[in-house]
Amino acid sequence: MATTSDFKNGLVLRMDNQLWQIQEFQHVKPGKGPAFVRTKIKNVMSGKIVDKTFNAGVKVETATVDRRDMTYLYNDGSDFVFMDTETYEQLPLSPETVGDGSRFLLENMTVQVSLNEGLPLFIELPVTIELVVAQTDPGLQGDRSTGGTKPATLETGAEIQVPLFINTGDKLKVDSRDGSYLGRVNS
Repeated sequence: MATTSDFKNGLVLRMDNQLWQIQEFQHVKPGKGPAFVRTKIKNVMSGKIVDKTFNAGVKVETATVDRRDMTYLYNDGSDFVFMDTETYEQLPLSPETVGDGSRFLLENMTVQVSLNEGLPLFIELPVTIELVVAQTDPGLQGDRSTGGTKPATLETGAEIQVPLFINTGDKLKVDSRDGSYLGRVNS
């Protein structure tokens, strides 16, 4: 059990026999009336995001989440196969469990897989990932109609917006949470 003062992003709660992960929260103390906590929570299984308000100090049941480092091995056509770095046990995960992270998965990449009672819930990629640009059009000097960015396809197949000076073969730092360009990696 945890109270609303224990809330933090990523905490998994058990409500109505379902698992919900806190995406964001805010403690609110209005001038009149009792304090409360406004949260945005995501259903771990369905991916549905809802807003929920808790009174301050309310006890909520938390789920035990075991986070393990695993290495991504390959995609067998239907599932993504990961290997536990401690036990060397292979674990196939469905595309729904992997989620948007599949856009940035490279073979032999280490990720965190969150499990509840042996059931995989979701994966967490490193925040910054270094990927090579597989294809992008050359940027034209003076072309500012797109705000100085152009699309680039990465080695994983994901397409992101990059500045005009980026060329095919450049190695980039990418934010795995939203797919934004963070910078070029000097070789």
